[in-house]
Amino acid sequence: MKRLRCMRNDPAWNKARALPRSHKQQRAQAFSALRKKYHFSEYELHEYAKLARVSWIADHIESTMAQTLATRAYQAVNRVCVGKATRVRFRSKGRGIDSVEGKRNDVGLRFVCDPNAGDGGFLIWNQEVIPAIIDWGDPVVQHGMRHPIKYVRLVRRKASSPQAQGADKDSNRYSVQLVLEGHAFVKPKHEEGGKDTIGLDIGPSTLALVPRRAKADLVTFCQELSPNASKKRRLQRKMDRQRRATNPNNYDEKGRVKKGKGRLKWRESKRYQATRRQHATTERRLAAHRKSLHGHLAHRIASVGTTITIEKTSFKGWQKQYGRSIGLRAPGMFVAHLTRIVAKTGGTLREVSAYQTKLSQYCQKSGQYHKKPRSQRWHRCECGLGPVQRDLYSAFLIAYLEPEQTTPSITQHVWEGAEPRLQAVMEDLQQRANEGEPFPRSMGVSASSKAARARARRLKSPAYLHQEPVSPSGEAGNGG
Repeated sequence: MKRLRCMRNDPAWNKARALPRSHKQQRAQAFSALRKKYHFSEYELHEYAKLARVSWIADHIESTMAQTLATRAYQAVNRVCVGKATRVRFRSKGRGIDSVEGKRNDVGLRFVCDPNAGDGGFLIWNQEVIPAIIDWGDPVVQHGMRHPIKYVRLVRRKASSPQAQGADKDSNRYSVQLVLEGHAFVKPKHEEGGKDTIGLDIGPSTLALVPRRAKADLVTFCQELSPNASKKRRLQRKMDRQRRATNPNNYDEKGRVKKGKGRLKWRESKRYQATRRQHATTERRLAAHRKSLHGHLAHRIASVGTTITIEKTSFKGWQKQYGRSIGLRAPGMFVAHLTRIVAKTGGTLREVSAYQTKLSQYCQKSGQYHKKPRSQRWHRCECGLGPVQRDLYSAFLIAYLEPEQTTPSITQHVWEGAEPRLQAVMEDLQQRANEGEPFPRSMGVSASSKAARARARRLKSPAYLHQEPVSPSGEAGNGG
């Protein structure tokens, strides 16, 4: 950070920033000269790590691990330098870092399979030799262990309590991640997929899937995560109450944290630490569940077709408008997951510019653009096309958008074949909504008044059902 501050205080920094962005080569040369002048690069930080690795640190962190830690620090500061982050998050002394890794598997932190121990394996770190528990019945493990190991990563995760299975006295679990050469394992059920062309319209809470020939669908994005998110919010409120009860002097009359020059000292009760462990476990389970749902949905899409087209979206902008929904469902992470799955199965994923295509405003029958407010979830045109759900119609247009084109080429025959498929999706959603299943308002589905009243009664019902008193014989009594 000191090198970054010195580099930004140099007058040449503002001169380089003032250069027009169209002069890419001149800007790159100017910033490169500044980085070289102030030794702001990854390899310069490797040299600093070599000098800092002295005394007792050298007994625990060897040279290759020090280089990976230096690379991690450089990447964090470089994000601030290029404007992708506003600050660097430092790790406290008490919490530390949760993962360390090497660069090779022949020195420092390494993993060795011992043929004399049958199917055993050992993690070696300096003088420590730790046996590993390996599930050889897992086909993914069997596939991976047949490939050479490039380097090893040691990961620490919080458990719910010290009594949890595999946890130490500090409620930590440790696992080893092996980075291998070769290709990832592909399950047999994912080896053969469809050959269709798919259009995807991804929203903050919904996803519209429209292939050219197969069945279309409109789903709530990661709907199964809602109960876990509710538990997470309850634990956060409980932690806040416990923290306020233990540290009343750190808050002012309005309940705000006091501001001042001195650093506040925060005390942590045993119950607060237990709640924090529960919160960490909930966060871990929520992230694992989200990743599992992303993988299931990505494989489902890849099984339909190999050519997938989506609109290029600024998920950073969505975070400012739909922060809670984006934080829960992570559509940007899903797109990255889908990209890996499609590449692994031999397909192609193409992104088109939403600014150039404007497919949510386009009508393929009239060839005109009509700007719609966000609250308008159905496409209706004066030419007679519609009504059709807005997200489904956008995904349909994306499916027929050829490369290097901004408007899709769709004949009337193609639309007549696709319209019943889109209507069938909305009819199914409407029926489920009438049965009481909740859907986001962005889907454009409204439940009947009877279903809405039934759902309101369920939300107002007590958390615990009333139970009749039980007699010693086991039969329900009348309470009299």
